[in-house]
Amino acid sequence: MSHPALDSAKLHAFLLDQGVEVAGELTVDLISGGKSNLTFFVSDGKSTWVVRRPPTGGLTPSAHDMNREWAVTYALQGTGVPVAATVAVDPDGAVLGAPFTVVEYVDGLVVRSAEDLDALSDDDVARNSEALISTLASLHAVDYHAVGLESFGRPEGFAARQVKLWARQWGHVKSRELADVDTLVAALSDRVPAQSRNTIVHGDFRVDNTILAKDDPGVVRAVVDWEMSTLGDPLTDIALMCVYRQPVFDTVLGFDAAWTSTRYPSADAIAARYAELAGIDLGDWDFYLALANLKLGVIAEGITHRALAGAASDGAERAAEATAEFIAAGLRQLG
Repeated sequence: MSHPALDSAKLHAFLLDQGVEVAGELTVDLISGGKSNLTFFVSDGKSTWVVRRPPTGGLTPSAHDMNREWAVTYALQGTGVPVAATVAVDPDGAVLGAPFTVVEYVDGLVVRSAEDLDALSDDDVARNSEALISTLASLHAVDYHAVGLESFGRPEGFAARQVKLWARQWGHVKSRELADVDTLVAALSDRVPAQSRNTIVHGDFRVDNTILAKDDPGVVRAVVDWEMSTLGDPLTDIALMCVYRQPVFDTVLGFDAAWTSTRYPSADAIAARYAELAGIDLGDWDFYLALANLKLGVIAEGITHRALAGAASDGAERAAEATAEFIAAGLRQLG
């Protein structure tokens, strides 16, 4: 059984060509919840895999880089960072018309919605929060030279390039003029920190981009959704994790998210705990929070942009309603 975006017969032939043992005909099921890359559960009745590919329409340049996702998860095998075991990659899109990755299926708990969170006790939520922060700190502690990722990005000048990147992305996806975007970009450009640390950054870290142990939400079995990862300033990661806590993010997702729940620690508490675990100072924290708000504002606009371009969506046409609020929050952060 195929999906319009994933031909099971072509995938079957590809896996065999890659030396993967396939017991029989493949079944393909779209995993719900993603508004970025498409994620599929694939099984031959004996083994199970997860296949990821870009959305089918309205692509935002650089935002759906499957080869990037493959490179970082492959490099992190054997480190202390929990990731799914890598299986195969089609870097050129020769098989399906778009690049895709195949990894082993990690059975576990995904906490995406407020309803999912309701099933957890307060102690579960507290331990989960600690595990998430600790996992991100562990990622940032990986020596990227030692795992062969020294060419994975250009860490020097990362924050300044991020400001320019999201300004350009806005030009690609905007559906109307918002003068405050230009104002925020200009203010951020004037506040770029002179110095920063350089590490692997995930680029999209929050609870629903992890798979937890079914019997213990305080254990992260795998971090997923690596398509925005690179080498850069780790404070951009923790700032984004904190800004995702804003209630307006529910509008972007189209449902009440687990990560926006008041049952999790405040953004300030999360940032303070990260700084403690990582043994660092948060530096110009207002800059990083404002940059994260710019990024989420543009991402929200991009989700609606793809929906209007015909990409499969689940209420995504409304995501851009959050854009102005993120941009305003970024301006407030900079005073």
